[in-house]
Amino acid sequence: MDMNKLLENYGCLTFSDDIMRERIPKSTYKAFHEALDKGEPLAKETATVIANAMKIWAVENGATHFTHWFMPMTGLTAEKHDAFLEPDGNKAILEFSGKTLRKGEPDASSFPSGGLRATFEARGYTAWDCTSPAFVKDGSLYIPTLFCSYTGEALDKKTPLLKSVDALTKASCRLLPMLGMEGITHVSASVGSEQEYFLVADEYYQKRMDLKLTGRTLFGAMAPKGQELEDHYFGSLKRKVAAFMKELDQELWKYGIPSKTKHNEVAPAQHEVACVYRNVNITTDNNHLLMLLMQDIAKKHGLRCLLHEKPFDGVNGSGKHNNWSVVTNTGVNLFNPGQNPSENLPFLAALACTIKAVDEYADLLRMTTATAGNDHRLGANEAPPAIISMFLGEDLDKIIHAIIEGAELENIDKARFQTGVSVVPDFSKDNTDRNRTSPFAFTGNKFEFRAVGSSQSIAGPNTILNSILAYEMEEMADEIESGKEPMEVIKEFLSQHQRIIFNGDGYSKEWEEEAKRRGLPNRKNTVEAMEHLLDEKNVKMFKRLGIYSEIELQARYEILLENYNKTIQVEALTALKMARNEIYPAALAYLDQMTKTSLHMQELGVNIDYLVDDVKSLSSLLSQMKNQMMILEKHIDRAQHLEADILEIAKIWRDDVLSTMTILRQIVDQIENCVDEKYWPMPTYMDLLFGI
Repeated sequence: MDMNKLLENYGCLTFSDDIMRERIPKSTYKAFHEALDKGEPLAKETATVIANAMKIWAVENGATHFTHWFMPMTGLTAEKHDAFLEPDGNKAILEFSGKTLRKGEPDASSFPSGGLRATFEARGYTAWDCTSPAFVKDGSLYIPTLFCSYTGEALDKKTPLLKSVDALTKASCRLLPMLGMEGITHVSASVGSEQEYFLVADEYYQKRMDLKLTGRTLFGAMAPKGQELEDHYFGSLKRKVAAFMKELDQELWKYGIPSKTKHNEVAPAQHEVACVYRNVNITTDNNHLLMLLMQDIAKKHGLRCLLHEKPFDGVNGSGKHNNWSVVTNTGVNLFNPGQNPSENLPFLAALACTIKAVDEYADLLRMTTATAGNDHRLGANEAPPAIISMFLGEDLDKIIHAIIEGAELENIDKARFQTGVSVVPDFSKDNTDRNRTSPFAFTGNKFEFRAVGSSQSIAGPNTILNSILAYEMEEMADEIESGKEPMEVIKEFLSQHQRIIFNGDGYSKEWEEEAKRRGLPNRKNTVEAMEHLLDEKNVKMFKRLGIYSEIELQARYEILLENYNKTIQVEALTALKMARNEIYPAALAYLDQMTKTSLHMQELGVNIDYLVDDVKSLSSLLSQMKNQMMILEKHIDRAQHLEADILEIAKIWRDDVLSTMTILRQIVDQIENCVDEKYWPMPTYMDLLFGI
């Protein structure tokens, strides 16, 4: 592909602002942006003109249908496709009105609602999100939308995200003028996401029931080689992987998704793609589309893309690092320390508000990364621990301590990095190192929230980040308006919440003990994390900002726990079926062969004590396996039929079902190491991790 073609193709499948400006009258374009800037509803006439231009452009790009594309509480995306064609006597016309663009009516009864909607109450509405561009994919025009119930409650992840951005703008416009900033009319959360994933050969994927139904391997003995040689990380790309990545990049660029970096990750068969920072709403939509494209393109290359947080036991799992900053309409990044951070009052205020927010709402940050899949990853010596803390680095630490102690603030000097090689010039180095063990790390001009799981929508985590920062900005503004000086309030915030700052090794046992002494929560799994969503302080914060009503929070509590319970149920039933119908019969067949060989050799008068020991050992393991299968079946039945509070049911799935699955797996993995490979009924870790 030549350079001109590469540039021409960028964004060619997206109805971008530039394309809109080219295809609609100037007055309509101006009216559209005035409505956006003022936060006012779009006029019907304006929507009609845009809809017609969008339809013509989409048809030119091969679209025959349109769909309102939304994010229900499944964590995935949803779409219902309708044709542009409308019958008109003996012929047809292409119809797409402004009303159709602005509003859709998908059936809401079968999406998770947490009790907000009964099954017989089917009506729900999608509303055009005109801040995120439409695009053409597979012959349909995709229109990003919100999804709400007939009674007005949000049934999706996008609506609260947009509300959180509005809340952040409102709080910033109130606080920042008090700190000497002028001309602030709005702010935007700028986000870049780094997507980790695994690629496995499709032929092996198809033979693994667990991968097809749950996204992770429920059984599997570790291969003789894993990631211990650290030879995969940033290693050369295998040809098939490189071909996949090349096509992925080309497709992403067509959708205007700024894919920038690609490389091998730490674990065998693990990789990463990272995109340039954009407005949080657009980045969220882009990431959902990215995940769809990755899985579609992988199949074309004879591969399968695994987005589960922990598809393989014994090697690193996958996260989605969420790089978050806040930028004003005047172009100022509030998290950029600048040349003189100690004199940068807006930066110090934003930093103090963030520190207070993370400390007071660590429970919400942990909750927003809590899923059955991510439970296997967080704290597993590869990802941030379940304890939420902040890494700031040595230089910012000095400034914070100086503020708290009332000492004179000193500016940070840029150090020079000396290579020691005569032909290589010295260069300036960053003021902070990276801390890969911190769940929330400052990385120069942004915060990297590393605890997000690879399969998760980033809408949820960013809704929380925007919300808690907005709330603390409002709190700081309240304090300043009461008569306090800004630096006095900053000092109070830092003094009261410095316990959340930790620059050391988050993997260490010592940190777990130190965090407990500091009073920081350590919620190691989804059930523990969900227990505190409805705490009074959380409900108060969301209600003040207008992001979630109490009933919407209650619904999300029900939905997230129900999702956890159903995920464990599917995994448990899959594990039971694999054990009963695939692994147990295969191991029995091998035991039968060993027994026959033993008897034959005994008839020949050969000493077979060693073979008898092998037979007894495998027989004992099969007996243990059979016993655990029976226990697992009983626990599943109890959890399925227990009439109790949803939290109590979740505890049964976690404590009884999941723990029994773990024991069963340990036994099965031992059996795998005892059985001849010719008898083993499914591809092994060696096939999956090294089969490309």
